[in-house]
Amino acid sequence: MDARNSQKPELTTVSHDSVVVHHGTTVHRRVGLAANTHVVVEGITATTFARPPGQLLCTFATVNDLHFGEVEIVTEFKGSELGVRMRRPDGEVPHPTLCNRGAITEMKLLDPMVVLAKGDLTTHGTRAEYSEMLDHYVGAFGDRFHHVRGNHECLGGEEIGDTGPFSVDLPGVKLAVLDTTNYGEDGGLIDANQLEWLDALGADADRPVLVFGHHHCWNPDATKRSSNYFGINPDDSEAMIAIFARRSRLRGYFAGHTHRNRVRRFPWVTGDVPFAEISCVKDFPGVWAEYQVFEGGIQQIVHRISDPEVLEWTDRTRDLLPNRGYVDYAFGDLEDRCFTIPV
Repeated sequence: MDARNSQKPELTTVSHDSVVVHHGTTVHRRVGLAANTHVVVEGITATTFARPPGQLLCTFATVNDLHFGEVEIVTEFKGSELGVRMRRPDGEVPHPTLCNRGAITEMKLLDPMVVLAKGDLTTHGTRAEYSEMLDHYVGAFGDRFHHVRGNHECLGGEEIGDTGPFSVDLPGVKLAVLDTTNYGEDGGLIDANQLEWLDALGADADRPVLVFGHHHCWNPDATKRSSNYFGINPDDSEAMIAIFARRSRLRGYFAGHTHRNRVRRFPWVTGDVPFAEISCVKDFPGVWAEYQVFEGGIQQIVHRISDPEVLEWTDRTRDLLPNRGYVDYAFGDLEDRCFTIPV
């Protein structure tokens, strides 16, 4: 038996009315469940979330780290190549195209009011890769599609991708999108103009605000500061977190870049506000994120792309680090993927 098909069942997704378990390339989906209900799927006991109060006002979706143009994954860890190289056979659709098509198909079924791509739209930052991305996403969603650049869009001699800041108003929520890129660098920043813009937006907002950018923020409780931090540099991270602390309408920050699912909270500064990272589209676990906006709360619901051909690829890429290292890093815990944001 193929080792990938002998994987233990994994609880992937929980919302107030659904539970999804993946078992290799087989998907077990339970929908239409009651809130706060226990259900057993493939031997896993899960409990649906409480339904946020009030009416459902809108849904929107996000993706990040699309990486159009990549044909081979070469694994590095702490600056050293591990020798793990993965690619689809010659003549087959490259894995970013395959995975993004799968994500688009699933998001179209959701029919979200907005789809937002949070950077690393391309691999080499070329116009051809960017055009392929636009062909897929604008072709599917038209003017409902918004995007902001990531560090991979700042690698070449010309800048491609939309810059920030900008906002999008939806029923019950405002999306605030920052440009966290630092041209030519992997790490990120937020310049003073964007910080002032976010502060003013938070002060004037008439509804909850969710903030999005490509890079994740620095942990202000870290004991050692880094001058070459992979995410938003410590000074700018702390400046943004301070804005969250004084602007109660700002209810969460959501990034990509790290290719993992993780949520951190800094209760000594910002209470229950999540600072989240979402895994990439193009390899394990291969996800997109749904946001359900209710009058009394917002649910983040991360979905694995469940097209069988996509799952065959993303299950292969579990092995990008030895001894389940990539699985443990990229998948995260359930509470890193699915949670409720009080408003």
